[in-house]
Amino acid sequence: MGVNMAKQGIINDRVIRAAAQQEIIRRYFRYRSKRIEGIELQETVDRMEKIMAKAKVKISDRKVVSVARKAAQAAKKKGKGYKGIYCGAAIELPNGKVISGKNSPLMHAESAAILNVAKELAKIPDEIDLISSQFISSIIFLKKKLLGKKDLCLNVKEVLIALAMSAPYNPTAEKAMSALKNLKGCEMHLTHIPNEADEYGLIELGVNFTCDAELALRMYFGN
Repeated sequence: MGVNMAKQGIINDRVIRAAAQQEIIRRYFRYRSKRIEGIELQETVDRMEKIMAKAKVKISDRKVVSVARKAAQAAKKKGKGYKGIYCGAAIELPNGKVISGKNSPLMHAESAAILNVAKELAKIPDEIDLISSQFISSIIFLKKKLLGKKDLCLNVKEVLIALAMSAPYNPTAEKAMSALKNLKGCEMHLTHIPNEADEYGLIELGVNFTCDAELALRMYFGN
């Protein structure tokens, strides 16, 4: 369909406008984080702010942003997190429900959020562990003793691999893993810039993620 015929494909103006507004906010967050990383110019961020003002959209129009930030604040208030770093992540499901996750000595916030979402989608009680403590301990041992990593928390790719390894022995884990296909196209926000392994894992899952321009986690842990 050519550009001149594009309007023929718009059958619900409200839905199209909402999608366009979300894309504007996503691009604003993307350019802002790239500026902090030294990849993008402040001029680009300023232009995005003008576009947001013209389109009459605000950061608060993206539901997952406030939920992720509240999750990080809750982690700090309860003294959780990891080594003084408190992070939050939130994912909005197709039905509009938003599920959050916090970082801990075992997992990154985005990893926790993905497992929480998998439980929600597969209707698995929250108290059930999808990945055995032995699997987690084994991965942490490998990272610490054999690879000399500073970041011992499981990132997204490691959690997905651990879940896949658990599936043949745990029907609940298999059910949760199968539910992850429903994450494609879901909206997600992080309170920090993800490291490479987390970013690639989220891209593979197909989620539309944004993040606050916070480098603390990446600077401390690296990849």
